[in-house]
Amino acid sequence: MEEEFISVAGSNNLHSGNGTNTKDPLCAEMESNNNGIGHPKDASENFSSENGEGSNVVFSREAPLVSKDSRTSGGCSCSPKKLKSRMVVTDSEPGKKDKVGNEKKLSRQDRIELGRMFQGAVSSHDWELAESLILLADPHTLNDALCISLDSIWFLSTQEELHGITSLIKKIISNGAYDFTRAALRTSFLASCVSACQSRTMSLADTVTVMAQRLHERLQECNGDEVLKAEAGAKVQKFTEWALKCIGFHSRCQGNRDRVSHSSAIEIQLQLSAFKMFLDLAGNHLTGKDFTEAFDAACFPLTLFSSSFDPGWASGISATAIQGLLGMLVEGGADNVNQCFLEASRFGSTELVRILLQIAQRNSLDVDVDLALGFASHYCKIGTMECLVEEGNAIAFLGPLMRAAERGCMQVVQWFVRRGCRDMDLCLALTAATSSSQVGIAAYLLPHVPQHVLAALSIEILKAAGERSGGSLDGVAFLLRSDFLGDPAATYAVADSIARSDDEAVAPELRAFLRQNWSEAAFLDGLREGQEHYMNILRILKWGESPICLRDLPGPLLVAIAYLPLYRECVEASGCLLSQRLRGQLVEAVRRLGSGPLEEVKQGRELLAILKHHLPPFLLSVSSIG
Repeated sequence: MEEEFISVAGSNNLHSGNGTNTKDPLCAEMESNNNGIGHPKDASENFSSENGEGSNVVFSREAPLVSKDSRTSGGCSCSPKKLKSRMVVTDSEPGKKDKVGNEKKLSRQDRIELGRMFQGAVSSHDWELAESLILLADPHTLNDALCISLDSIWFLSTQEELHGITSLIKKIISNGAYDFTRAALRTSFLASCVSACQSRTMSLADTVTVMAQRLHERLQECNGDEVLKAEAGAKVQKFTEWALKCIGFHSRCQGNRDRVSHSSAIEIQLQLSAFKMFLDLAGNHLTGKDFTEAFDAACFPLTLFSSSFDPGWASGISATAIQGLLGMLVEGGADNVNQCFLEASRFGSTELVRILLQIAQRNSLDVDVDLALGFASHYCKIGTMECLVEEGNAIAFLGPLMRAAERGCMQVVQWFVRRGCRDMDLCLALTAATSSSQVGIAAYLLPHVPQHVLAALSIEILKAAGERSGGSLDGVAFLLRSDFLGDPAATYAVADSIARSDDEAVAPELRAFLRQNWSEAAFLDGLREGQEHYMNILRILKWGESPICLRDLPGPLLVAIAYLPLYRECVEASGCLLSQRLRGQLVEAVRRLGSGPLEEVKQGRELLAILKHHLPPFLLSVSSIG
């Protein structure tokens, strides 16, 4: 029979293989048993230890081994008596009489039947039947029974149920169950899913869809090979679906059709008491590594469901169980609180971040809230950023602010500015946006940087922006066009100073750009180009061979022929200031149009207004429409 396995070796590494597990068969999908308890199909998909040890946790999924048709036509549907009688026959075979009880090995079909009946007994709280089945189990089946029993603790509701399940777990362990690692990992994952589902109002079927979508979004946020991400997503989705099916099965057994009932505070204490009892029984069989991996397994589902949590979920009754579970795992030796905290921040799992902050505070553990703020801001998780600042007291704004400015993430930049940043931080962020040619970010930040800071650091801002520009100087051009110093003469002077500088720290590309467009030399070049252009126009008017007699055209049309391209180029160069090259051309054009002395004209935009006055209005309207 074909099976699919998902093996979790450690808390974060996923790998898989396909094959037939002839060594450790599981309970198949659950059908109705002889006690009349309805078991929905697929509800008893179980974890199985492939090698019989606690090193790997294997999530196995099997197709039904016993169909409804086979039962109705005389197929095998064993009772405990029939199963026991078959085992007696097996044990009486030659060569097996000397085997002790713990060395007995069930056949594949017997283990499946035994697992199905045990699951039904536990779900119906038939403790007597469950304990009788334990006596028939081999070591591997005992490990399966330990997992099934431990999973059921998250659905306890009465003291009687607590007594029954704890007695059952003790009996399973005393009879030889030993895979405490697998049981702890599996039940930690399930408990997290239970707490998450209790916060939701939608059906479990819809929850599967939401979970799959969130998992896809999370994988898209990760770097790596697309094929590997798709494989990892398929594996994670399988065992998350297992958990949801398990929750659905127990919910239906409790009379809640396709919904998860909300546990009361008393019920949650019963559940946590049962888990604490299991940890006490496990003792030294669970290592610090086991507690660490269990902690990771408990945190992971919350990152998938976090987008659907109501604000404040972490302080509500639904989160009490997972808070208690995580606290006990930390007490047992889990040392990855900060790692899970950073990962939760990265993926915007705000409520999990809030829980881990509380756990860290209660256990005097250090978590890096400033690094977490960097992760959250990088992925634009605004709600998580709010939590880290307000509840985690994160204060390191500069790094995340600069990276957001470099990436052009306006939402994050605006959030930091509204929270309040130092003047120097804003100046550095402006420099970062300028160097990355993030003009929109630079335009937003510029008014927030005080003028005295800009004046003192103007040369350094332009030099740093040019040094880290990566080939594009659009950001530098924006600052200059915007008259970032608030004084045209000062802005032009700073650009000219860098253009003429011999400082090796000035990027050659920046120096060449400023020399060509924004220096005093560029202004003189513009004047010379304007003079040459005027002379060319005169030559065309006097000696041109066009059949149209240009000299007979109305004056405004002649001006348009001569200077409309220059006008359009100046209009496209938006901002308060024009480059010195364009300004020089404009000065020459206005002088040739006979508009009077230009000594008092200081800004290019004033020159452009004079040129516009000489152009035909109908061409200007066409130009603006184009």
